[in-house]
Amino acid sequence: MMTRCSKSFAVALTLAVLPVSVQAETLVVSWWGFNGDKLNEYIVEPFQEQCGCEIIFETGNSADRISKIEIRGGKGVDLIYLPDSFAQLGIDKGLFQTVDRSRLPNLVGVYQMAEAPMGDYGPAYTLGRVGIVYDSSQVSEPITSWGDLWRGDLAGKISLPGITTTAGPMVVVLAGDRAGVNAYEDPDSAFAEIEMLKPNVLKNYNTGSEMINLFSTGEISVSLAQDFALGRLQEAVPTVVWAELEDGDIATMNTINIPIGATNVELAHEFINFVLDPELQKTLAENGVDAPVHTSVELTPAAARLWTYGAEMVNGLKRMDNAKMNAAKPEWIERWNEVFGN
Repeated sequence: MMTRCSKSFAVALTLAVLPVSVQAETLVVSWWGFNGDKLNEYIVEPFQEQCGCEIIFETGNSADRISKIEIRGGKGVDLIYLPDSFAQLGIDKGLFQTVDRSRLPNLVGVYQMAEAPMGDYGPAYTLGRVGIVYDSSQVSEPITSWGDLWRGDLAGKISLPGITTTAGPMVVVLAGDRAGVNAYEDPDSAFAEIEMLKPNVLKNYNTGSEMINLFSTGEISVSLAQDFALGRLQEAVPTVVWAELEDGDIATMNTINIPIGATNVELAHEFINFVLDPELQKTLAENGVDAPVHTSVELTPAAARLWTYGAEMVNGLKRMDNAKMNAAKPEWIERWNEVFGN
């Protein structure tokens, strides 16, 4: 799931972090920096006005940011935005503290999946999904299950997410499902299925922009994608559709956690609660920022079209075991690279 930053965002941050007063409290937030102008408008400026504080940012991709916190022994930031897989890694390394849910009244009404995705640690503030996208003008038979990736008519038409991306390791789990095994317990059978999938794979991609470009140039017709990329993908190739999978899309969640060395824990809780406010969640969804996790948020069909939204969709998502996946990744990365020659 989001590792982008831009010069325009840096300008926005410069404006956002001007001290509101000489004696203002400081809240240091680690996040990606994507959608910076909108987040500045809808979150940063209103929260600074509410708390009378100054927000300072540390930006970068998830791996780099969590590595910095580990190097600093959990110090340096008060809050960190991470996808669920990286959040689990931080928990396993002992980098995060539990949150006091009594300080988060806006958790009431949040989808159960998002309320406590990793026990007593930080909640998810948005939900997403990984599924299959395909060009309906190039693929004659609709794709209706994960197993369709192995279809013979898709030879050379697929791009898979690289093994080090959010969605990459999910392919190994799916391959295990196809083989009728648990990929964590029997990786040999899972990777035998990946070998069988290889003729259908033109190449792996490592960024959403790369995947979109492969569709735009006609090099591929099928891929795995996170839903936040769907809008840009359909702008580039209007005939691309999101596959309706009988066996369900895969849930992704972005979380907010408090590192063990945070210096302003009380303000960190106030910020998390602010982000979970139903009215703010609705505003963010309507303005193309994030899908809501609050069940009370009502969106028009047009606003909901690109999001993981509504009880039926959310309850139908498959969950990954991030702790097991993180433990398996080193071996899986090596074996994946042996298959695809990376």
